[in-house]
Amino acid sequence: MKRVFVAGHNGMVGSAILRKLNDSTDLEVITCSRDELDLTNQSAVHHFFADQSIDQVYLAAAKVGGIIANNTYPADFIYQNLMIEANIIHAAHVNNIQKLLFLGSSCIYPKLAEQPMSENALLTGLLEPTNEPYAIAKIAGIKLCESYNRQYGRDYRSVMPTNLYGPNDNFHPENSHVIPALLRRFHEAKTGGASEVAAWGSGSPMREFLHVDDMAAACIFVMDLDECAYAANTQPMLSHINVGTGVDCTIKELTETVAKVVGFNGDIVWDTNKPDGAPRKLMKVDRLKRLGWEAAIDLEGGLANAYQWFLDNQNNFRK
Repeated sequence: MKRVFVAGHNGMVGSAILRKLNDSTDLEVITCSRDELDLTNQSAVHHFFADQSIDQVYLAAAKVGGIIANNTYPADFIYQNLMIEANIIHAAHVNNIQKLLFLGSSCIYPKLAEQPMSENALLTGLLEPTNEPYAIAKIAGIKLCESYNRQYGRDYRSVMPTNLYGPNDNFHPENSHVIPALLRRFHEAKTGGASEVAAWGSGSPMREFLHVDDMAAACIFVMDLDECAYAANTQPMLSHINVGTGVDCTIKELTETVAKVVGFNGDIVWDTNKPDGAPRKLMKVDRLKRLGWEAAIDLEGGLANAYQWFLDNQNNFRK
């Protein structure tokens, strides 16, 4: 039976991968909590890998956060992510693990990258300053995989997701991303009897969103691809693959859909004194489509699923 290690199984993406893998009867899934294994500790990681006889690794572990956290703790973000990646990827190689999947982020692409953003945009311009340390760490993870492939003939692959949402998301009132923040805001407005909800900016920027269960399915699809098929759609020095829907919507459309899903019937008031951010962020997903995978969960259905998870877990979700 194949033994598969999911690093970061308590996070949003890692937990979704774990759910999908647990549907298979021919796998033994290995997990380890942060208290049991410090992934930034090289010696501990190497001892863990040496003891476990692992066949495949999903590297979903990372230190993540929003703009405020990235701005406040840039050293923590670059150091911890670099250490996690380097320790796991090198330990996988030393212990002769041939297959590994590294999960990156769309923030690896330049701030002013042409839209939609293709894999070829990597390292062609300046990064968004607010999360540059995190982005550099993720770029280093891609290059680690590429380098072990080139030097040692490993089959270490990388996927770059667009904006993710779904079960196990962070619904913190200040530090969450746009979808969990809106779901919570509209829920509290509905239950509190508010007549309106304030939204930032004009609502005109366009963003792409992918349900985390689709992301998990894409990860397993890419991991299981025949090596020749994968190689035919990548390049030795450009081996990562974008994962997204290939479809975006305005923030206004997103906000109105969230209100509908939550059942808030009041007014949405747009505060145009607040910043809009980049006008558009969309991933080009042609490579993944050529390989035979497309997202299956539509936005409204995915939002309904995320909202139900919020309702079921609002007393104990992550603060």
